[in-house]
Amino acid sequence: MEELATEKEAEESHRQDSVSLLTFILLLTLTILTIWLFKHRRVRFLHETGLAMIYGLIVGVILRYGTPSTSGHDKPFSCSQEDRPFTTLLVNVSGKFFEYTLKGEISPGKIHNVEQNDMLRKVTFDPEVFFNILLPPIIFHAGYSLKKRHFFRNLGSILAYAFLGTAVSCFIIGNLMYGVVKLMKLVGQLSDKFYYTDCLLFGAIISATDPVTVLAIFNELHADVDLYALLFGESVLNDAVAIVLSSSIVAYQPTGENTHAFDAAAFFKSVGVFLGIFSGSFMMGAVTGVVTALVTKFTKLHCFPLLETALFFLMSWSTFLLAEACGFTGVVAVLFCGITQAHYTYNNLSVESRSRTKQLFEVLHFLAENFIFSYMGLALFTFQKHIFSPVFIIGAFIAIFLGRAAHIYPLSFLLNLGRRHKISWNFQHMMMFSGLRGAMAFALAIRDTATYSHQMMFSTTLLIVFFTVWIVGGGTTPMLSWLNIRVGVDPDQDPPPTNDSFQVLQGDGPDSERRNRTKQESAWLFRLWYSFDHNYLKPILTHSGPPLTTTLPSWCGLIARCLTSPQVYDNQEQLREEDSDFILNDGDLTVTYGDTTITANGSSGPHTATTSLDGRRTKSSSEEALERDLGAADHEVTSRGTRLVFPLEDNA
Repeated sequence: MEELATEKEAEESHRQDSVSLLTFILLLTLTILTIWLFKHRRVRFLHETGLAMIYGLIVGVILRYGTPSTSGHDKPFSCSQEDRPFTTLLVNVSGKFFEYTLKGEISPGKIHNVEQNDMLRKVTFDPEVFFNILLPPIIFHAGYSLKKRHFFRNLGSILAYAFLGTAVSCFIIGNLMYGVVKLMKLVGQLSDKFYYTDCLLFGAIISATDPVTVLAIFNELHADVDLYALLFGESVLNDAVAIVLSSSIVAYQPTGENTHAFDAAAFFKSVGVFLGIFSGSFMMGAVTGVVTALVTKFTKLHCFPLLETALFFLMSWSTFLLAEACGFTGVVAVLFCGITQAHYTYNNLSVESRSRTKQLFEVLHFLAENFIFSYMGLALFTFQKHIFSPVFIIGAFIAIFLGRAAHIYPLSFLLNLGRRHKISWNFQHMMMFSGLRGAMAFALAIRDTATYSHQMMFSTTLLIVFFTVWIVGGGTTPMLSWLNIRVGVDPDQDPPPTNDSFQVLQGDGPDSERRNRTKQESAWLFRLWYSFDHNYLKPILTHSGPPLTTTLPSWCGLIARCLTSPQVYDNQEQLREEDSDFILNDGDLTVTYGDTTITANGSSGPHTATTSLDGRRTKSSSEEALERDLGAADHEVTSRGTRLVFPLEDNA
């Protein structure tokens, strides 16, 4: 009879697992159908992520109040002789041993309120599911689909906002929340310990912005390309910085009796941890991308697109797990792996695999992101350890507002001192408004909810995500109109020309000046490494770029011939990615025939720096390739080995 009862319980548990997964699949299905309806009706006041949260809330209410308790046999046992909890516990029941695993700590006041509903327990996922399964495709897609064109135009500003701005926001929010905690203690609303390091950790968690709603609306309305690049670039790198900051704060361990007091040695150790984790994760992601590029180049995998796509997928995902296993941060590693894969490996893939990989990670990103937002709505009612404090919640909203303001406005002022194209006030106001919190903040908060302070931080983070996605996301379109930010601009390309005729630009006049100034302004950081990348890395790792026999010294001829792909000899011009890179620049009509370049100004010669008949210097091969890579409005005509570049005049 006992064996039959055990088998029946196992069968019931399996059924409940199936029902819980089916619940989320139905949630996603309903979300997709409603998204189609919203797009069909051109509804923009609510984004798909906000919709997924609403459906999650509805299902959470049904599960919480509409399903009966299914077990009531939990009984506390005393183990007073032990001074620490065990991860696994073996219990002897009438001569039979049963294994139990640690679920977490329960406060004495809630010992009799432990959740008795098995279904609610089933839909409460292990936080590691979010980090190891749901986050990797979201972060990788951000790096793999990165449109480098306008990203590199604003690279310096993006790095400043992502690194310096996130650190400023973290410390301002952390210190303000420490004042709120002191106030709570003064008025008697703090029932357990809440340290200064906990406040800094909350600052790091909540500084992870996720303006997915705003960016989606920007895409639909084709908002200003530079504003889009600033917001997207900041959000991509901001998540990586926030998670490394949180790891550094956790690693802060002062010596002495008070382990939460300020200690200079511990502080500098945390700074070292931050730099070590970030640089190590960056290198791990870049190396994995380089290894994948080499494998796809020097093998015949392109003859088997299915195997090629499978290898690409596994190598990309394993980057996250490898970094976590080595003590680094998988988010940073998989982000830079995605950027490296897009820059190198993508060129080696077959046409079919290029399409497959882009679509595969786009679908995984969409499903994972909406799953997380659905689970957020569900967690508001199914999570068993919520602690809501009105004072802490109100203080958090005020601290976030002030932290975002200190993040955007002072940095924008400093950046404008060195920018030709200033970040205007309406851009700054829109960036201030667009500081939504989303999947990353939720994943960081739910990862550790063992203590009183972390439970309060998680509950507050959940409410902040709800508010920013619904209210701020819904107000994006009116805010764009109110701030007079231009729309109707393709975020992937410069504005189209005003006429349909091909023009040969002689390189003189204000238009040429404008383009040269744009080139120098947008790509100065990129130029520091582009020449080396174009002349050496791309020929080694891909089938594009100049042959190494022309860029390496003559005594390296054997190595150069071994590492250079035969396709490069067949076609020595730079292979272009489908989603064009970087920024506009070619100014001359260029005819490339074999190793000879003839410009519209009459200059000709091999791919080296020469001087044209009118006295102007022609670019070297790497400079020409840079301008081709940065050019997005060029129309190419290739016939029998001859490449004609007809630039179109742009009107900004």
